[in-house]
Amino acid sequence: MEWIRGHAWEAWVGLAFVLAALELASLDFVLLMLAGGALAGAVAAAFGAGWVLQVIIAGIAAVAALGLVRPALLHRLHRSPGTALGIQRYVGMRAVVTTRIAGHEPGAVRLDGETWTATAADGVALEPGRSVDVIEIRGATAVVRPSVEGE
Repeated sequence: MEWIRGHAWEAWVGLAFVLAALELASLDFVLLMLAGGALAGAVAAAFGAGWVLQVIIAGIAAVAALGLVRPALLHRLHRSPGTALGIQRYVGMRAVVTTRIAGHEPGAVRLDGETWTATAADGVALEPGRSVDVIEIRGATAVVRPSVEGE
């Protein structure tokens, strides 16, 4: 206990590191905000504040971070575009026609190194070698449209 009194700022920094490491398991930013409060306590200790004042400063900083910083971080995180999972990740990708797609008659495309059954979205005929964009996946069939060259 005597070591902590003599090395208070180091104890606060150690606590901040522990909280930040535990945040990696939770990923909800609560422990990270508490780590920020601990760093504020370390600054107070480095300037010679008493133990009670250090705890008060750390608490105020943590509550302020929880109330102000955390909501902004969560908002920024949740407004970012989601990651497409499964076959939906192919939507928007470029493919190459390998077997003629005649109107609404299916053909085949090479998509991400795999051969997929494909139909044209607007019923146009697409010849082998033509670049196309995947606009939808219906079951095991890619719905494609001609790519605009230069995109």
